[in-house]
Amino acid sequence: MGLIDKIVTWARIKSPWILHFNSGACNACDIEVIAALTPQYDVERFGVQLKGTPRHADVLVCSGPVTRQVKDRLVRIYEQMPEPKFVVAVGTCACSGGVFKGCYGVFGGIDTVIPVSAYIPGCPASPMAIVDGVVKLLKSLDPKGKLPPAPIQADEKEETQGEDYPPDEDVLQDERDAAKVEDPSQKPVS
Repeated sequence: MGLIDKIVTWARIKSPWILHFNSGACNACDIEVIAALTPQYDVERFGVQLKGTPRHADVLVCSGPVTRQVKDRLVRIYEQMPEPKFVVAVGTCACSGGVFKGCYGVFGGIDTVIPVSAYIPGCPASPMAIVDGVVKLLKSLDPKGKLPPAPIQADEKEETQGEDYPPDEDVLQDERDAAKVEDPSQKPVS
């Protein structure tokens, strides 16, 4: 691998630019993709930036099943992206067609039309799962596989509610004490 190839690979891993495309979804996954870009989940810490044109994007993030109406547009956008290009299918509908599979106007998942590099299942896929999927895609591009792990894993679901640390025992005890408010109707009659 030459010096130029190393620099290009380094730049691609450290600053992937994404383009989001809704191919016919219910917008639940779209909201989660945008939530992954907010400071709470902060996918930008990996250098990811949302772009508005396929000519500047490295990664195409698709949500929703491929419909007959949008198939040609999706292929055209994919062809406009520079090489190498990667596609991420976000949500059950993008992965397999979801609840729309078998409908007369639906082809199925994104992979029925263009090749997909990463699948992020879920209905809707949580922002933590989207961040985890993007990090795994970036790790697959790195020849050494040396990217920092995501602080929030997709397996933890919504229990942490975006917190990277467990609450203190004092806080938990205060919450338990506050929940023990006596109900006047339950007092014994003397």
